[in-house]
Amino acid sequence: MRILVTGGAGYIGSTVTAFLVQNGHKAVVYDNLSHGRRDLLPAGVELIEGEVSDRARLEQIFTSASDGQEPFDGVLHFAALIEAGESMQLPELYFRNNTASTLSLLEAMIKCGMRRLVFSSTAAVYGEPESVPIQEDARLAPTNPYGQSKLLVEQMLTWLNRIHGLQYASLRYFNVAGAAEGPEGVIRGESHQPETHLIPLILDVALGRRASIRIYGDDYPTPDGTCIRDYIHVSDLADAHLLALSALAREGGPKDPLIYNLGNGQGFSVRDVVESARRVTGHPIPAEIHPRRPGDPAVLVASSAKAVRELGWKPQYTNLDDIIRTAWIWHQKRYREDV
Repeated sequence: MRILVTGGAGYIGSTVTAFLVQNGHKAVVYDNLSHGRRDLLPAGVELIEGEVSDRARLEQIFTSASDGQEPFDGVLHFAALIEAGESMQLPELYFRNNTASTLSLLEAMIKCGMRRLVFSSTAAVYGEPESVPIQEDARLAPTNPYGQSKLLVEQMLTWLNRIHGLQYASLRYFNVAGAAEGPEGVIRGESHQPETHLIPLILDVALGRRASIRIYGDDYPTPDGTCIRDYIHVSDLADAHLLALSALAREGGPKDPLIYNLGNGQGFSVRDVVESARRVTGHPIPAEIHPRRPGDPAVLVASSAKAVRELGWKPQYTNLDDIIRTAWIWHQKRYREDV
């Protein structure tokens, strides 16, 4: 298949793009490079710089088959802002970038006859879960604008499926971590500017880039008082996206939208992650306790049983130490290159 990957120059998007190429598909990346990097793209993959909000540009790209190019068989949509904490300060930014821009993409797809989309959603659509592990039919009540911006997209997709026949898979996942080495030898790891994600921040402490790690809140209703999250390795996540794409591409397509949770199935607290990093790196990693951040649910752990059952998804990384070990290899390599 020939697939357009929005946000395909980022950490997750580039890993999925590499998996597409490795599995014999053709990928075209559409990215504004605000958070992406050209050097993460597999060799030979075309990069089109642009904004997801630019409907006219997207329509031009989707109709390129009339100029002798192969038509697109689907879209993998990753382009979005992802910082829940920032969304509590600038909600309008998230509704503009994540919701309104995605509507422009969907309008372009419908106008050009594109009917196949894999949407990179989030577990933040659930908010504070009523029960754990979270099932796909659980109540949707986001506690921050980031989760709300993604839920609004899912709601739009529901109606576009009913009215226009848009076939889609919405993948709700949790904390993505680790690093993956592609067939071309490029290792793709997690890095953001500025960095706000837990595992990269912890590994920066082990590398001497930071003095300590901040733990936001130790008074949650959890065994050790810190937030519990479900961590998924980026390779397992990429595999799930390709399986969802294949399910959409089957003859006739699925009758109903595909909604799946993707996670490890195990919850790890912030303290668990710190202790794991201490084991993997051999560094003491000092920790400081700070007040809770607004909008952070106490526990987010998914049931991935539906994805395992229906997609045949089989996560390869279920041990937290193994996930962090792959990230540690990449962070050390990156540190050596930087210095």
